[in-house]
Amino acid sequence: MMVTAQGPKPIKLTGTVIDSETNQPLEYATIILQEVRNPDKITGGITDNKGKFTVEAPAGQYNIKVEFISFKSYELKNQALRGDKDMGVIKLALDVAQLDAVEVIAERTTVELRMDKKIYNVGQDMTVKGGSVTDVLDNVPSVSVDVEGNISLRGNENVRILINGKPSALSGLSPDALQQLPADAIEKIELITNPSARYDAEGTAGIINIILKKGKGLGVNGALSAFAGNPDNFGGSLNLNLRGEKINIFTNTSYRYSDSPGNSLFEQINYNQDGTIRNYQDEYRKNNRINDNFNTNLGVEFIINESTSLTNSFVYRKRSGENNTNVNFFNFDANKLPTIQRNRFTLEDDSDESVQYSLNFEKRFNEDGHKLTFDYQYSTNNELEDSNITELILNDNNQLTPERTINNENVNNQLLQFDYVLPFGENKQSQFELGYRGNFNDFDTDFQFGTIEPNGDFTLDNDFTNRLLFKENINALYTQFGTRFGKFNLMSGLRMEDTNIDIRLVNTNDINKKKYTNWFPSVFLGYEFSETEQFTVSYSKRLRRPWSRFINPFPSRTSNTNLFQGNPDLDPTFTDAYDIGYLKRWDKITLNTSAYYNRSTGVFQFIALETGDFVEIENPDTNEIVDVPIMLRTPINLAVEQRLGVEFTTTYTPKRNWRFTWNINLFNQKLDGDYTYINYQDEEIVQNFDSENFTWFSRLSSKIVLPYKIDFQANMMYQGPNRTAQSKSEGMLSANLAFSKDILKDKGTLSLNVSDLFNSRKRISETRTPTVFSYSEMQWRQRQVTLNFTYRFNKQKEREMPDRMREGGGEDFDFEG
Repeated sequence: MMVTAQGPKPIKLTGTVIDSETNQPLEYATIILQEVRNPDKITGGITDNKGKFTVEAPAGQYNIKVEFISFKSYELKNQALRGDKDMGVIKLALDVAQLDAVEVIAERTTVELRMDKKIYNVGQDMTVKGGSVTDVLDNVPSVSVDVEGNISLRGNENVRILINGKPSALSGLSPDALQQLPADAIEKIELITNPSARYDAEGTAGIINIILKKGKGLGVNGALSAFAGNPDNFGGSLNLNLRGEKINIFTNTSYRYSDSPGNSLFEQINYNQDGTIRNYQDEYRKNNRINDNFNTNLGVEFIINESTSLTNSFVYRKRSGENNTNVNFFNFDANKLPTIQRNRFTLEDDSDESVQYSLNFEKRFNEDGHKLTFDYQYSTNNELEDSNITELILNDNNQLTPERTINNENVNNQLLQFDYVLPFGENKQSQFELGYRGNFNDFDTDFQFGTIEPNGDFTLDNDFTNRLLFKENINALYTQFGTRFGKFNLMSGLRMEDTNIDIRLVNTNDINKKKYTNWFPSVFLGYEFSETEQFTVSYSKRLRRPWSRFINPFPSRTSNTNLFQGNPDLDPTFTDAYDIGYLKRWDKITLNTSAYYNRSTGVFQFIALETGDFVEIENPDTNEIVDVPIMLRTPINLAVEQRLGVEFTTTYTPKRNWRFTWNINLFNQKLDGDYTYINYQDEEIVQNFDSENFTWFSRLSSKIVLPYKIDFQANMMYQGPNRTAQSKSEGMLSANLAFSKDILKDKGTLSLNVSDLFNSRKRISETRTPTVFSYSEMQWRQRQVTLNFTYRFNKQKEREMPDRMREGGGEDFDFEG
């Protein structure tokens, strides 16, 4: 007979966790059992939707801890567990001091100050329901989104956009790509205004890192949303998670259709060389951007063991649409008498398809924070824009030869990354980091321009047709050291980036190669006066590489008299960035302020030039030829820029579920630079671009609870006037508001939001060159009203399981905090 030895039967620890204020059960509260003799050995569990828990463990001596975010922990030391034990009802009380440092979903957007970044937990921002990631960003302090969708950080558009810490097909190559990512997929936004050496040196303004949601709760849970609005804007999204002990499957899938009308105008005065008026031209545009978007992110996380995980994710994005632009030109002579009226209509069909695969491997060693990670990412994007342009002389109903442009762009990106983190010293007060990142990018842009003959044939114009091949390989190494001594935190690092760029214009066989190796140091010093008061000072060196639109030499043809053309010979801009930050928390008030100074060399400046070419149009009434000068905007490395600013963010929470936030950013921008060129009359023209501009922007947001438990939220934004050497822009005021009501026993939420309540998001500016004065107004998107419904299944609105439970009960040591 065989006798099989069996180990001792595990004991069971049971109980119920509730909110001491409301007596409601707390789902996903964490129960942690730590062996007294072997503190590294930790086990535990979480509560169910009734607040109940059952944890099995071998008999022994334990420290028992019950935690829930934003609540004070319950702790029992040196508990002898020899048999099953019922702990009864455990009541947790709110920890007011922590409320501003953790995420309480559906109640507040919180801010955390780390050594080199600020973290905004988006929560349930009602004003962006049914919107996109750009709508979310436009509600985050320090961030602004202009009327064309361009994103700025502290008033500087040179900001690096990352998704989950890496460049992504989701972030795309233009603001349009970001607008396809739904707001409901976002968990939090990280603002890294002065990045450390562990991050890419790209982005002189800093980095915005968008963290997407990934389910943490055991079992099947998620949320389904649907929305509809006016102007036409409808769709839906699904966030779904299936989590077991060894595998976690998650997806964010969305569909969105939008029809965004906009309009703009240009009123232009053309002067002779002697300063007298030559003629006038008024240009009025109406555009309609129709987008049909599908986006899905599917991921699988394998928990190999307690210390090792492997995550695969797949992103697929497809977009199709139309961009119709109707331009009316009104020409006048020097006496403001009408001469010619023209209509130019552009019908653009475009399609965009992206595929991305990501692999992440993480190995955590015995000590908290000691880990090795490996990342690989491959993405490909294909975008095709096919535009037909017709122009009609309205005086005699004479149609000019139709034009056509075809822009076919293919992008392939690969990323390879290793990171090693080693805590050491007494109580692991120090940390060493070492890493490598390789970015390998290929752009292939085939641009064709020509005319459509009466028989329908397409005849190429070789003067405006070319193919651009752009290859960029960046290899980077970094090392970083951090330590804590007393109340001080110190972190310093050095990053090396080696960049190789090949630019080739195939049709003209123009070849341009660039190679540069640069070093980027960073230093951060922090001091904690107390748990509620912190001070930081930092320095880093950054650069700005020109992106595809800036180097693409093919001119736009929406207007044949106001062109934009890239410059393939652009070099990077380099910036020295200095930052001082201060955070103070009181019971109901949080103050977060910073001062910053940036000095940049080789800054991109958009210059407006008279090309010397004219659009010649015959006036049918007088048979005279009217010459309309063609203006060209293009970027060059021109100036030295100094930017000095200060910002304040204050949050006031008078009671639970109420919040008021005010943010203001004031900065002074000084440019020094001269540009010399030979004009079409063979004259040397010297343009002085020296300018100094003080401007500011401010945002006020509030959230309160109305009778019948209706949540109300409002945001107001003012962008101050702005001035450069050639142009000035007026200030702009806009407002968003929303109402929200929980239904279906709090499993559903119905919300109504209005974006740009007063329909006032218009950029109004003036531009002046020696022979041209232009006044312009642009409204990229009109007021939007959206109704949104969200239904949650197997998932509570109020809370989510803390990240630490997914990490096995421990928290990584992180010198960012």
